[in-house]
Amino acid sequence: MNIHEYQAKELLKSFGVAVSKGVAVLDAKDAEAAAKSLPGPLYVVKAQIHAGGRGKGRFKEASAGDKGGVRLAKSPAEAASFARQMLGATLVTKQTGAAGKQVNRIYIEDGSDIARELYLSALIDRATARVTFIVSTEGGMNIEEVAAETPEKIVRIAIDPATGFMPHHGRRIAKALALDGDLGKQCGKLIGQLYKAFVDKDMALLEVNPLIVTKAGALHVLDAKIGFDDNAIFRHAEIAALRDETEENEYERKAKEFDLSYVKLDGSIGCMVNGAGLAMSTMDIIKHYGAEPANFLDVGGGATKEKVTEAFKIITSDPHVKGILVNIFGGIMRCDVIAEGIIAAVNTVGLKVPLVVRLEGTNVELGKKILAESGLAITPADDLEDAAQKIVKAVG
Repeated sequence: MNIHEYQAKELLKSFGVAVSKGVAVLDAKDAEAAAKSLPGPLYVVKAQIHAGGRGKGRFKEASAGDKGGVRLAKSPAEAASFARQMLGATLVTKQTGAAGKQVNRIYIEDGSDIARELYLSALIDRATARVTFIVSTEGGMNIEEVAAETPEKIVRIAIDPATGFMPHHGRRIAKALALDGDLGKQCGKLIGQLYKAFVDKDMALLEVNPLIVTKAGALHVLDAKIGFDDNAIFRHAEIAALRDETEENEYERKAKEFDLSYVKLDGSIGCMVNGAGLAMSTMDIIKHYGAEPANFLDVGGGATKEKVTEAFKIITSDPHVKGILVNIFGGIMRCDVIAEGIIAAVNTVGLKVPLVVRLEGTNVELGKKILAESGLAITPADDLEDAAQKIVKAVG
């Protein structure tokens, strides 16, 4: 689960982290008053979407202007003008894809005097099973280019969970960021605060870009991006309350309600599979035979008839789906349950596209019998290769 920048800053502020004063605005008529509540005289107007690259992004609408999703205003009136242009417009960045994201919220923040821009993030490194800080002296909008062209400028520091954050971690990170003296001490304190926030709130990602050194000699979090471990959200009602469903894909949101692992893709063949590895293999073989998958969907090993029915409904509700491939290897999952779920779903929503089903494993003969006697236009397949060839041919 992701949250907006302004929400991330409020959360970090509760752990003692220094952030700029700012006000979130959902209605353009409130923007000028929001800006006037800040010290000024410079105001930063930021589009709030769950994607990076906002500063270099561009709006689809000409009326939104061509200054990107992060703009510097010199008066409250100008800040309000930018807010009116951004709200409701569609911002396209490297991370949104060509479709972009509609801006439903903006954040007006007090301007900062910047002496240096640094990069800092924390994530779970699955190779070491440790919270790892990734830092660079080259912060700002070009961090992707730094990673690609000069990776030696990026430093990784892992923290042993047995000890947690220790002062030497702060000193190592300060050295990597070329911060010494008082700034080095500030850095050590900041890393301790960020580590505590990361662990206490079950974060999956914490990115500060840029972390700035102000002209007054202070470290300051100028931007923040936070993602949380979905499996731990039940422990944090206050985090769950920050969820913005308008930022989530409607199909993925629906899938979460039924504990389905679903990711929307750009192809035309809908996939329903049990097991993440098998789902990946299914998508690969569809591509191998010249088509593209419309989704990743893992119904899990212990799916019920109702869960399978809902999974099928999600696939068929996608207008880009021109054919469906069901690939089930029944271990814990029983093939007859899958068959009953498919039939229930088809009887509920209808079947307007070709459907190929490959079943193998527990109760496979019963599952095939149920499908064969259903009277529905279902094409059986003997194995995965056969299934992929049949659905690709059916879709044309």
